[in-house]
Amino acid sequence: MTGPAALSWQWMAPALFGLAFLALWELLVTVMHVPPYVLPGPYAIAGALASGFTSLMASLWITLTITLAAFAIALVTGTGFAVLFTESRLAARALYPYAVALQVTPIVAIAPLILIWVGLDNAHVAVTILAAIAAFFPVLANMTAGLRAADPNLVDLFRLYGASRWQIMWGVRLPSALPYLLSAMKISAGLALIGTVVAEFVAGSGTATGLAWRILEAGNRLQIDRMFAALFLLSGLGIGLFLSLTALEYAVLRHWHEGIRDRRAGR
Repeated sequence: MTGPAALSWQWMAPALFGLAFLALWELLVTVMHVPPYVLPGPYAIAGALASGFTSLMASLWITLTITLAAFAIALVTGTGFAVLFTESRLAARALYPYAVALQVTPIVAIAPLILIWVGLDNAHVAVTILAAIAAFFPVLANMTAGLRAADPNLVDLFRLYGASRWQIMWGVRLPSALPYLLSAMKISAGLALIGTVVAEFVAGSGTATGLAWRILEAGNRLQIDRMFAALFLLSGLGIGLFLSLTALEYAVLRHWHEGIRDRRAGR
C-alpha cells in the first residue's frame, strides 16, 4: 500500500485503535462497577475536562510556555556547545564528561538546589532551568555527531579554495548536521515537557498553575477524573509537540533527504 491510501491508513489505524480502547475502557468500568475514585471511565473524564476547562487550559498554557522556553534554551546552548566541541578538541575533552554527568544526574536530585539558588518566588524560572537541563543533552550529542559526520572530501574541497573554518562550518558542517538536529529536536521537546512536569512536582505550589500541580491537587482531593483529564492534556501536548517537529522535519528535508522521500512515498 503506497501513496495517499497508505498515508490515510497511517492516521486511521491509531485513531480507530484509540476509539476501541476508550470504548472497552468505558464498558469495563461500567460492567465491573469500578468506583470512580479508583478508575473513572472516559465519559466521566470528559465531564471533568468540560467542567474544569478554563482552569485546565490556563494550566496547560503555563506548562506549554515553560516547555517551549526550556526547549529553546536547550536548542541554543546544545547547538552552541556542539559547534565548540567540533572546532576545539580540547574543549570537547574538557567539557563533554561534565555534560554526560549532567545528563545522568536525576532532575529530582538537583531540583531543590535550583529552587534554593533561584528562590521560591521565582519558581517558574527554576522549573525552566530544570526542564532545559533535561532537554539539553540530546541536542548536544546529536548535533556533535552531525557536525562531525560532514563529508571529509567536501571539507577538503572548501579548504582547497581557501575557505575559513567558519565558512566550512556554515557551508558544509551545519547543512550536514541538519537531519541530526531535527531528529534531536523531537527527542528534546519531549524531554523538556517531562522535565517541566517533574520540576513542577518538586516545586509544589510555587508554580501555582502548571498541569503537574493540577494533577497533584486533584490526586490529593481524590478527584481522579480531573486528574486523568490533566494527564490526557499533558499527553496531547507531548503528541502535539512531536507532530509539529515531525512536520518541520518533513518540510525542511523532503526535497533532498532520502529517508524523508521514502516516508512521503509510503515505503
